[in-house]
Amino acid sequence: MAVVAERAFTSRSTLQKVEAGDTNVSIGIYAGVLQALGLLDGLSQIADIGNDPVGQALASAELPKRVHFKRTAGSSRDG
Repeated sequence: MAVVAERAFTSRSTLQKVEAGDTNVSIGIYAGVLQALGLLDGLSQIADIGNDPVGQALASAELPKRVHFKRTAGSSRDG
């Protein structure tokens, strides 16, 4: 535990908070711990919308069903 805390540039007590899932610990500390454990590459997967089918469905439901474009004064349908 001391080695991981040292490599993550944090204290052992903060590392214990990370292990407990304390939400008051900053994301930077979590990133430091992941780096110390060689797991930092997995952090990019957390924010990948491709891994969140529920989020995709919710975002799609919020999209408008139709889009109406405003015509400018000089435009016409004939081009």
